Amino acid sequence: MAEPLVVFERVVKRFGEFAAVKDLDLEINEGEFLAIMGPSGCGKTTTLRMLAGLEQPSDGEIRLAGRRMNDVKPSERDTPMVWQTLALFPFLNVVKNVEFGLKMRGLDAPARNAKAMEWLKRLEIAEFAERDIAQLSGGQRQRVALARALVTEPQILLLDEPLSALDAHLVIRMQGVLTRLQRELGITFVYVTHSQSEAFAMADRVVIMAKGEVEQVGVPRAIYREPVNRFVAEFVGRNNILTGEVTGCDAGTVTVQSEVGPCIAPLPDNRSVAVGDRLDLVVSADVVTVSATAIEMDNVVACSLISEEFVGSVVTLFLETDGGAELKAQLQQRDIENLDTRSGTRLFLSWQRSSVHVLPQ
Repeated sequence: MAEPLVVFERVVKRFGEFAAVKDLDLEINEGEFLAIMGPSGCGKTTTLRMLAGLEQPSDGEIRLAGRRMNDVKPSERDTPMVWQTLALFPFLNVVKNVEFGLKMRGLDAPARNAKAMEWLKRLEIAEFAERDIAQLSGGQRQRVALARALVTEPQILLLDEPLSALDAHLVIRMQGVLTRLQRELGITFVYVTHSQSEAFAMADRVVIMAKGEVEQVGVPRAIYREPVNRFVAEFVGRNNILTGEVTGCDAGTVTVQSEVGPCIAPLPDNRSVAVGDRLDLVVSADVVTVSATAIEMDNVVACSLISEEFVGSVVTLFLETDGGAELKAQLQQRDIENLDTRSGTRLFLSWQRSSVHVLPQ
């Protein structure tokens, strides 16, 4: 089997006594869209910078297309990067910005102009070719930065939070642009972001990092529905995490006495469970049903509404049980139109056992 396009093998990056990246093992396949996400300081940008050659690994090895890259200069790597700040040249107009990489490679003026204009047309900004960078909107500048990075047709493109400075409607539009380009070109994209919505909307696989280590790698749905540990469960999505002691196991199900009362869950197939064990259960906020009266489901909990968060058509309800445990439910606006959502209202949260994910030990 051919080696993946990029391999990080036991890579460590230290800044003095601080280890920003610890024993990183990661493979990136040719032609995939990989997103790396995690909280600030988790090591995701350092990982990207090591791949670009802007930081050198303290230990371990990085290989690109089978070649050891540890000591290869950034200028000798085919790993262009689109920066959060875009880093466009203010003293050059649009087309000259896009031509820059081609000029460094020795292409003559007519050839590089033709190539640059081809990419400006592809990104639908050819009409701005002669404009100064200062005359462009944020979305237009973003497209110039992409054209400049892609004009050399690299094997891999690195993107460091490139959409973070854009307005919300432009972010959605640029997500479509990036996804379309990546699929059309077949270029490997490595995309660093804080945004779960960006990563899950665009990436084939997502890497979750924390404190310099990889916590989970997988397709977005698997990470969202099947987090491997408590950190991922808390970091990704609006999850309710319940902890308690096993009081019974029967016919493929397990009963856990949690902080919200008895909770029935599927018996996990990746570990043995016995009465007296402690388990962490994950119930995603979007699988919870909210009703004014108790309904027949595997798990039903009475709560009082504390507050709500309204974002577009989605509403997140924050509730509290009589024992003081907090729970969340995420619904479409239309699903709560007939509910009383005043603070203090008595509501019932319900979910099926099949919707519960038991965290691995």
